[in-house]
Amino acid sequence: MAVEQNKSSHYASWPAVAAALLLSACSTFQPSSAPEAPVQQAEPPPAPAPVITPQMQAARNNMKVIADLQERLYRVAAPLLINNAELCKTQARNLLGFTAKNKYSYPGEYADASAAVLGYDDVLQVSGVLAGSGAAKAGLRKGDDLVAAGGKALPKGRDAESKAAAVFAPLAANSASLNMTIARNGNSQTLNVPVTRACAFRVDLGNSDNVNAYHDGSRVLLTRGMINFAQNDEAIAYVMAKELAHNILGHASQTRSTNTMSSIIDNLASVRPDLTMLVGSAGVRPMPADYDVAADNLALYMLARAGYNITNARSFWQRLSGQYPATVLNGYTAIHPNVTARLTAMDRSVSEIKAKQAAKRPLLP
Repeated sequence: MAVEQNKSSHYASWPAVAAALLLSACSTFQPSSAPEAPVQQAEPPPAPAPVITPQMQAARNNMKVIADLQERLYRVAAPLLINNAELCKTQARNLLGFTAKNKYSYPGEYADASAAVLGYDDVLQVSGVLAGSGAAKAGLRKGDDLVAAGGKALPKGRDAESKAAAVFAPLAANSASLNMTIARNGNSQTLNVPVTRACAFRVDLGNSDNVNAYHDGSRVLLTRGMINFAQNDEAIAYVMAKELAHNILGHASQTRSTNTMSSIIDNLASVRPDLTMLVGSAGVRPMPADYDVAADNLALYMLARAGYNITNARSFWQRLSGQYPATVLNGYTAIHPNVTARLTAMDRSVSEIKAKQAAKRPLLP
């Protein structure tokens, strides 16, 4: 996961200054002149309210949607990544289990939107914590400011994410736990964060309405359209596990689609994607049937190990292919058209997994 951060308030307040300076009258009585009137200092005019343009408001609304959906993906991903380190093998790493961002993580008007909606500034702030991770067990919370790690001050400002990752990576790789200094509600505190062995795949949100998901060997991405179609977390997990399984099995490199998939993920993960890249098939070739069947089998094992109900997986994929058949070029079935073979193989995998669960045998494919 990327070392993918709330302030006490989101908006600046303008204190009213009201100070009256009273001047006493002269102590010598002079009947011919009127007593001096008290002189009161005028209050400064209130600062004008910031003008929020329609473009700024749209960015704020979109930022809230993005943040909520990404948090939902983290929640769904947590058990899949943590409970399947054994199956991820060489792709498993020691992770801390949180992501962090600041306002410079977003471009243009979205930097201001992240400050207004999420309370971001130049300091890295925890944006998500994986349930069950070392970070969660240590008490790290969404909204905590990151101050230092392993005694080293963490960077601020532009490029803070990538610079902080360079600090965290060797510390997590070589230690069983890591001391982190955070700021919460204006108070500094130190947490001892145990590392977590987990699948080291990044899970991204795609800001587009096409119903699809992608993998490039190190990342998976689910589009907003796919999340809306799936509706519930269980169905989102079916899609996520399938793309994670493709990564574990090395299918992007074997089909020579890594560069194409990486370009699509880079584009769709931005808050302002270029949707013209999705014209036609977007350069993505259909997945071979045997690769899809192997990924479905591994995905079902991953789901079962993560505690998800695999009984409904077949009906979900059947519904998806029915509503978005292979003729929909930007849809999932266009990339994974071998529906009949996939569904038949899923039936075998589900029966096999349930038999192992009943016999209390290890869930290993």
